[in-house]
Amino acid sequence: MRIFVLSGQSNMAGRGGVHNRIWDGVLPPECAPHPRILRLSAALAWEEAREPLHADIDVTKTCGVGPGMAFARGVLPRLDAPGPGGAEAAIGLVPCAIGGTAIREWARGERLYEQMIARARAAAGRGEIRAVLWYQGESDAESEHATAAYRENMERLIANVREDLGMPQLPFIQVALASGNATNIEKVRNAQLSINLPNVVTVDAMGLPLKEDNLHLTTEAQVKLGEMLAEAYIKNF
Repeated sequence: MRIFVLSGQSNMAGRGGVHNRIWDGVLPPECAPHPRILRLSAALAWEEAREPLHADIDVTKTCGVGPGMAFARGVLPRLDAPGPGGAEAAIGLVPCAIGGTAIREWARGERLYEQMIARARAAAGRGEIRAVLWYQGESDAESEHATAAYRENMERLIANVREDLGMPQLPFIQVALASGNATNIEKVRNAQLSINLPNVVTVDAMGLPLKEDNLHLTTEAQVKLGEMLAEAYIKNF
């Protein structure tokens, strides 16, 4: 199994199609289930992946469509040739994102960070972790202090995850913000776009359609973002 960790805050967890705290259930074909796309449940059990991928992870909010399924469907045709005995490779998604979280809540030793590492280690028992997909930063744009420290905190997060998983070259694909506090969004985006570490790639979500709250991506935008993430993975890794 080729394993991908999905982490960050609400736009990774997925709010596509959520209106008045109810998901509309609209499922684009790019997000449809596939027998070779699995997810690690909150109980650490593998099951066929279906939207909302984060329903049992980001439990205090209503989850909808995120980028994970469109990403997996974009990568699936490009996986390596079948293994011994003709077994076809599968994709394992490890949802970890929690809405409304600042990057300080993802520091080593904090509950969300340790939960993400534990889930990644559990997933690695069934295959190889190929990348971490990270979309976060809207909460940090609410604070001048958090904005100023964002690049340093993000670089530390990447280093810590790589060290704790014993994968010093683990690819990270981060998403540059599409929305957030008008005063600080460009500062956070600049911090994201200025990170220059090996095997770290940034996909820019700016310009993707937003819901009426001007914060969360629409279902259509999430499909596009998933495809952009898949393209970035295929091109770079």
